[in-house]
Amino acid sequence: MKRDVTLGVEGLFVVAVMVANSGVALAQSSWASEGPVVHGHHHLNASDRAAHEHFWKDILGGIPTPWRDVEVFKFPNALVFLADREPSGGTIGTTVNHIGFWVPDARAMIEKVRAAGYTVITEREAPNANVDNGVVCQEGQDWCYGYVLAPDDVKVEFVGNRSQTMPLQNHHIHLNTPDVDTLRAWYVEMFDAVPGMNGNLKVADLPGVTLRFSETSKMAGTQGRGLDHIGFEIDGLEAFCKALEAKGVTFDRPYRRIDELGVAIAFLTDPDGTYIELTEGLDNY
Repeated sequence: MKRDVTLGVEGLFVVAVMVANSGVALAQSSWASEGPVVHGHHHLNASDRAAHEHFWKDILGGIPTPWRDVEVFKFPNALVFLADREPSGGTIGTTVNHIGFWVPDARAMIEKVRAAGYTVITEREAPNANVDNGVVCQEGQDWCYGYVLAPDDVKVEFVGNRSQTMPLQNHHIHLNTPDVDTLRAWYVEMFDAVPGMNGNLKVADLPGVTLRFSETSKMAGTQGRGLDHIGFEIDGLEAFCKALEAKGVTFDRPYRRIDELGVAIAFLTDPDGTYIELTEGLDNY
């Protein structure tokens, strides 16, 4: 998560997690009890904190949960962390092409984002689809989707889910890879993700997130880009890391506890270059 000189280069910032809709503090995040490995967070490098705050808080409705000099926004099934750091580029062209959120009405959300001055890129990103005013609708318009650029060219997809009652919730991480089957099998083996299909896309599911995979040429890794890394919360992280090492995983930052915060962290990189943080204890805040 957020790197802090007081905790070392890969130090973890822990925040008081709050319920997305009510703002009431909880001891455990809403999705964290659903499995030993769950989605935890997106960590962004932000060249302009105010611009990101406007997008994630004012436009998308994230609950701000500040701690020290960190800005964190809580959404159902995800925390979004901001690091005050100039990114080397956006998400497009990296192994994580974009992150996706479910909303009740994708067309309304796209219009809201456009009206706030952000760039809608659906037509560019879905050149073979029938794009209508920034959205693509399928199955007799039962559901629609569209793409926008958040600050620092972080690509975000909004997917309509008319049965959803909450304004917005985390939905997916879209991974680019030269070998879909191999990368998906890695997430299945290492994180016990459940393989499946979403339309014609191969996916792997974990509580709180769907990992989507598209076949592309080799892409840049995420570290240092607009989306620096993704995060998973793990029960029994030390044993989990030892199990990964036994499977041949090399850690960029090995397991360590931060006793004063009551958390443990570790960092690794997936076979294609997506930087990943593992945490234990974040769901206690």
